Amino acid sequence: MSDVILEMRNIGKEFPGVKALDNVTFSVTRGEIHALVGENGAGKSTLMKVLSGVYPFGTYSGDIIFNGKECHFKDIHQSEQVGLVIIHQELALVPYLSIAENMFLGNEQNKNGIIDWNGSYSKSVDLLKKVGLHETPNTLISTMGVGRQQLVEIAKALAKEVKLLILDEPTASLNEKDSDNLLELLVQLKAQGITSILISHKLNEIEKVADSITVLRDGATVETMDCHKDKISEDRIIRDMVGRDITNRFPPRDNKIGEVVFEIQDWNVYHPVHSDLKVSTDVNINVRRGEVVGLAGLMGAGRTELAMSIFGRSYGTRITGKALRFGKEIDVSTVDKAIKNGVAYATEDRKAYGLVLIQDLKDNITLANLEAISDGMVINQPKEMSVTSGYREKLNIKCSSLQQLAINLSGGNQQKVVLSKWLFANPDVLILDEPTRGIDVGAKYEIYTIINRLASEGKSIILISSELTEILGVCDRIYIMRDGKIVGEMPASEATPEIVMKHIMTQEVMEK
Repeated sequence: MSDVILEMRNIGKEFPGVKALDNVTFSVTRGEIHALVGENGAGKSTLMKVLSGVYPFGTYSGDIIFNGKECHFKDIHQSEQVGLVIIHQELALVPYLSIAENMFLGNEQNKNGIIDWNGSYSKSVDLLKKVGLHETPNTLISTMGVGRQQLVEIAKALAKEVKLLILDEPTASLNEKDSDNLLELLVQLKAQGITSILISHKLNEIEKVADSITVLRDGATVETMDCHKDKISEDRIIRDMVGRDITNRFPPRDNKIGEVVFEIQDWNVYHPVHSDLKVSTDVNINVRRGEVVGLAGLMGAGRTELAMSIFGRSYGTRITGKALRFGKEIDVSTVDKAIKNGVAYATEDRKAYGLVLIQDLKDNITLANLEAISDGMVINQPKEMSVTSGYREKLNIKCSSLQQLAINLSGGNQQKVVLSKWLFANPDVLILDEPTRGIDVGAKYEIYTIINRLASEGKSIILISSELTEILGVCDRIYIMRDGKIVGEMPASEATPEIVMKHIMTQEVMEK
């Protein structure tokens, strides 16, 4: 049997006004972990959707050879039948069904046309052991964290007798521990003969586990590197991805920091469902004019819950405490009041909460401040187009037109649309929750440049990020959260990853 399990030859794919893939040739060796990297919009996900049948035969040009046979997949079901399974960045699990029900959804185990629940349960137990999950098969998905849900997705793929497993940004929403566990599982699956294609923007993770790395840029193949023979470095990968050297991951900044613009005092929040569970306890933070303040902590520390509770009480119950703007107490009890009092919040989940995906750029960018483009009760369309065009140019949003739907933009450009929306609302304080999650290094640099420019214009920014290097590279001052409490504060110039992690982990270490 050939060492090559997959060949994609001269693949081309076009959308209206966009050439997404241009003569891409891509091959994967049997039993390897093959990383596929590139900027947002480089064509990675499109290539994998062609491979898996999401984009069916006839909608693209070129050939797919899997296990030595030419394939013409009409849908994803056909690709799964030959052992090719894709796990998308947005997990495809039904939250109110059990693990076993999700695992065999669309692949039901049956006897004489009747679902075999005993067989499904028994097989689920074996598959959960393989991926290192200790839950019972009747556990509801809604009770599980994202990291464990990812493992359920992999168990679901194993149930389909997967031969080639494709993972699209599998660690984008995971903390460091869950990410390491997932990568270790891929190595274990490799030892069992399962081939993987890993799409990720986290280059350090790719260097840990990949046997080969293929770089795409502007819909074309740049090169494939053998990690066991070639000299691999993050700088080399980045240069191939963006077509130039990035000598500094973070743009230089020289902010002039002024008076305190916004602060919260003695802020307390309770869980919206478990009413006795406190998620924020006596939190006191402030941010000054022209300052970027970081909010560091592990997943579950309460950073997002705090931000959402401040922004119109979008999260939590029994919220107490004061919000002050320029020293005077303000009302942020609803989203509308928070916006009118100069507070904006760019959510970590841009697709679910930040954008209306089926609307175009102009509808999304002007959504938070319709009054500014309206004459009475009627939207002034020329003014709306002018505003949208201005933000497109200012934030370098790459799109075919102002009428392009948000769903068809790359992740980095979607994030720029979210930022444009809140900038048009003209806030004094902008809370950015994981603004670079799931976007590539080139787009990250652009986002950092925008943050710097906003600070230089006098905006006050609170940045939530799970990447310590990002917090240290972008912020002027850092607050550290653990278990809903502020456990540390320091200038970024005095902080190191070790110091920050010591604050985050101290209590856990003491408890052990």
